[in-house]
Amino acid sequence: MEPSDLDLPTLVSLAGNGVVRDLLARLAREGYPGVRPSHGYVIQRLVDGEPTITALAEQLQITQQGASKQVHELERLGLVERRVVAGDARSRAVRLTERGRGALESGRRARVQLETELVERVGPDDVATARAVLATCLELVGLGDQVRGRRVAPPVDEGPGS
Repeated sequence: MEPSDLDLPTLVSLAGNGVVRDLLARLAREGYPGVRPSHGYVIQRLVDGEPTITALAEQLQITQQGASKQVHELERLGLVERRVVAGDARSRAVRLTERGRGALESGRRARVQLETELVERVGPDDVATARAVLATCLELVGLGDQVRGRRVAPPVDEGPGS
């Protein structure tokens, strides 16, 4: 069977998984080994904010224990740090470190490189059409608003608590 013989939802799923593996390999080559897909969902919540573990858990729709586990893993990788919240010595906010911002930028560059490779293979018009189809797919499955608000929940079988 050829990949082009598959139905679109299967192609989307397989391509998505392949892209994730490729991007993680590119990140590792850039000096960020050990990053997992679920880490990206945490990092996205830290791009413009410094939530507490409780807030992070709520945003990710997981338990506080799951959020703490993810933050601990990211701390071990040097990508995030916890700091005391002003006025509440018991509460800790989570923020990206400089290394974490570097990983974020490396991931962005890797996605640009992959898209550039796609454009070189199939042309800009086909990539634009694919983008429109996939954006419509996101709307059909109810993820459009979550994408716009950087609130996409981790996949069911690979969430931050797993």
